[in-house]
Amino acid sequence: MFAAIARFDIRFRWLIVAVWLVGVVAGARLLPSLTTVTHASNGQFNSSSSPSMRASQLAAPFEVVDPKQTATIIASRASGPLTAADAAAMSQVEQAVRQVPGVASVKDGGTSPDGRAAQAVVTVPGSVSSSNSAATDVIHRIRDAMAHAGAPPGLDLHLAGPLAVEVDARNTESGGITRFTLLFVIVVLFVVYRAALAPLVTLIPAALAVIISGPLIAEIVGRAGIAVPPSTQPLLIVLLLGAGTDYGLFLCFRFREELARGSEMREALVTAVARVGQALTFSGLIVAAALLTMLLAPSGIFQGIGPSLAIGIAVMLAAALTLMPALLAIFGRAVFWPSRPRPSAQGAVLWGRVAEHVVRRPVVMLAAGVVLFGALAAGLIGFRTTSELSSPPPDGSDSAAGAAVLAAYFPPATPTDQLLLWYSSPVTNPVQLDAVQAQLARDPVFRTVSGPTLSADGRTVLYRAVLRAGPVGSTPAANSVPQATAALATAARATGAQAYGVAGPDASLHDVLASSNASLALVVPAILVLILILLGLMLRSLVAPWYLALTVGLSYLSSLGFAMVVFVHLGGADGVVFILPLLMFVFSMALGEDYNVLVMSRIREEAHHAPSLSEALTRAIGITGTTVTAAGVILAGAFVVLGFAGGSRQTEELGFSIAFSVVLDTFFVRTLLVPSIAMLLGRWNWWPAPLSRPAPA
Repeated sequence: MFAAIARFDIRFRWLIVAVWLVGVVAGARLLPSLTTVTHASNGQFNSSSSPSMRASQLAAPFEVVDPKQTATIIASRASGPLTAADAAAMSQVEQAVRQVPGVASVKDGGTSPDGRAAQAVVTVPGSVSSSNSAATDVIHRIRDAMAHAGAPPGLDLHLAGPLAVEVDARNTESGGITRFTLLFVIVVLFVVYRAALAPLVTLIPAALAVIISGPLIAEIVGRAGIAVPPSTQPLLIVLLLGAGTDYGLFLCFRFREELARGSEMREALVTAVARVGQALTFSGLIVAAALLTMLLAPSGIFQGIGPSLAIGIAVMLAAALTLMPALLAIFGRAVFWPSRPRPSAQGAVLWGRVAEHVVRRPVVMLAAGVVLFGALAAGLIGFRTTSELSSPPPDGSDSAAGAAVLAAYFPPATPTDQLLLWYSSPVTNPVQLDAVQAQLARDPVFRTVSGPTLSADGRTVLYRAVLRAGPVGSTPAANSVPQATAALATAARATGAQAYGVAGPDASLHDVLASSNASLALVVPAILVLILILLGLMLRSLVAPWYLALTVGLSYLSSLGFAMVVFVHLGGADGVVFILPLLMFVFSMALGEDYNVLVMSRIREEAHHAPSLSEALTRAIGITGTTVTAAGVILAGAFVVLGFAGGSRQTEELGFSIAFSVVLDTFFVRTLLVPSIAMLLGRWNWWPAPLSRPAPA
């Protein structure tokens, strides 16, 4: 089948390139952007039946504003107190911003005690703040209105606050990740190929896949009504540029190998696609299937990330099987200019020697690998997760300048949670409500409880509380929400309330963490079953898939232990970011099996005509060593870029942890664990396929 695909690609190479270019341009112009279906707040991914969402519905009569729905206009004068002209300009700014579409209200916040700064709080509806595209549009319009307000000379105007910081961080993040990832990949490809065209031919399909995947995801998941979290965009960029470049490397290296053997160009390309295409397809299927299992997760965060990235992988695989061969057919041997593919020893010197040591001492090498991985996995002692901390505004941004002025002149507001009681008939005894406040304030779970506030119909009572366990929005505070709910339940029973609930940042975070843990328990077994099935079909074996999955699983535990050591035990964090365990498992298993599929398929190919399994292992690892190493370095480097350029605690932990997992798979799983186990099992690797039977004398 893949030979037929290659012949089709060669015959219609110019048409394939034209279709891809036209399709990418048309898709980018006609389809919605990914930001139109991206939702910003983790709490928005809680189901409507979660306790925090039900409590939020009770709080509806009070119009409690989420801080993420606000931005703050800051006016300041460095030379001295604000003048009358400054105050008039601030009033004009507030009036202009009130007219901006998407702005719900603008409330004057007064002047600082020294008279040098003034502030006004801008509030937008939840439908605006929850949509990345809508939030970006309204922030840009507000800043345009501020710029055209005609501020006097010396008056500095900035827009800060949660919504402005979020928009600035997102805009800085995506551009930085794309630029630095592209730069890194190009440099590595030039070093690997030592050719002028090969790096570009390898990178073009991946880059086009990145451009078209965003609009396709927006169209497909938008129609399905799936919300996408903001971490999807940077993950998509890194995954497609990293994995897509890997696919191109695998195909280019095999093409060069066939040319070096003396094959004619067309024959070499058909052989390369026929031999590598199956491995690439199964690799893509494994990654996509693993990502799609996240639809089983109770958490809406994972339900949005999984199918989105799976769509991107499907696009990337299509590009690898069509566009990449078409480009190779167009440029032919010129792809590798000025170097020339030459016949060489089958085994690369470095990896051939490594493989020889492994097959001679498989027990020692396996034991060394297990000890290494076990030591890293010991970092999981005391394992715990936490929420993502609020990210600072990007350096040099308008929100960063505004945040500095706010910190200098205005004390920060203290956020609170809401304790809500609902009665079937209006409350007529205010003394009873004061008694409830006193009762709640005495409970050790609360630091402070203020109120009550009564709704207009007299049926809903609101108290504002700060939990004792930690600051509002912290994991310790979120973990104490069940205690707060129990205390509120006691008060509800004593006063005859028909409904009660805890709303606010801590309650929302508690539900997010709970659904994340439940997602891990459901998705992990599903991914393991899928990977075992796909590996079994690929390798035609019921034995090899088990140790391939187990070795990558051990790599995952080691990488998660590494994350705990770096970020928690040494870094002092409360825990690893809550989405890390599941996302890292998906990426570790899926991407790790990518390399296993390539290596094991080559081992199987060599085993058909090698005199012994040890020689087949040595030849296969020697031949694939450079390819897999280069691919691993590129993929790991792409995730390192995500860690450095992501701009948030969440992307930092994801980037560095997944990069470390890829490094383990590239340099230790493939070189120590897999060859050692394969050598010890011998022909049982391929059972029950014919290759497992002893060769005739």
